[in-house]
Amino acid sequence: MELSLLLAQNIFGLFLIIFVGYLTVKCRVLTPDDSKVISKIVLYIVCPCTILNSFQIDFTNEKLMGLILSFIGAIVVHLIFIPLTKLLGQIFHFMPVEKATLIYSNAGNLIIPLVASILGEEWVLYTSGYMVVQTILIWTHGKNLVCNEKQYDFKKIILNVNVIAIMLGMIMFIARWHFPALIHDTVSSVGSMVGPLSMLVIGMLLGNIDILSVFKEKRVYGICFLRLIVYPLAVILAFHLLGLQNFHQDAYQILLISLLAASAPAAATITQFAQLYDKHPGYTSIMNVMSVIFCIITMPIIVFIYQIL
Repeated sequence: MELSLLLAQNIFGLFLIIFVGYLTVKCRVLTPDDSKVISKIVLYIVCPCTILNSFQIDFTNEKLMGLILSFIGAIVVHLIFIPLTKLLGQIFHFMPVEKATLIYSNAGNLIIPLVASILGEEWVLYTSGYMVVQTILIWTHGKNLVCNEKQYDFKKIILNVNVIAIMLGMIMFIARWHFPALIHDTVSSVGSMVGPLSMLVIGMLLGNIDILSVFKEKRVYGICFLRLIVYPLAVILAFHLLGLQNFHQDAYQILLISLLAASAPAAATITQFAQLYDKHPGYTSIMNVMSVIFCIITMPIIVFIYQIL
């Protein structure tokens, strides 16, 4: 209960930053297009620094096994989400963008600052498993699902800046290499900006949307209920049935990180795919915004259920 309340408090704090971003657009201090610059800063500079900084810890076999568990957790999540979406899609006749929204979450921009806030920066290390697995899947299966393309762009996967940062961080972690003090302080300072900047971007994007019209899309409520409630509950059940809690001494926290990623709002990358390929971009944006708004309530509930079980 204490952890879920702390999570709610931190999410609410992040939403206050979203409101600041929203006001900057409404007051015409900035425009929604300005958010693209901040997004690039977060994507290409801040997130890689956050990831690299998380690997600047002493190597131990326990941490290595914890990393392996984070990958296992991420794989289990997607082995649930993809078949479950296919099954439900036959019943509810989901559009491709709805399927992609259900499967892929905003596991980077939101989860990294949340994990750093509620568990501590040393636990950001274990977000790597989910980020790597989802990055590979979203640029193969996810893109194919939205755009109906048969070819996979493996170059974009390999050259994804966050994947490069994860691989470099893992090499440094295993080889026991550490940045010099000055570089470490710089990387840590830049990485600490990931939460505020990410939330400002979301707020700026909301500033260009008629919020009232968003809540009129009735079908989106069902999509959000599945993405934010049903799917995470399926993950909790799977973790318990597989006995993953016995894999590692810190399994509870590591699997919690996977659960946070699985219960996060819809992935912004899916919205970008929809915009780029003109696959219902407006509707996809509404699903993204609604899931962001609702997660302030649903994520603490999911964590509380995880705790009591």
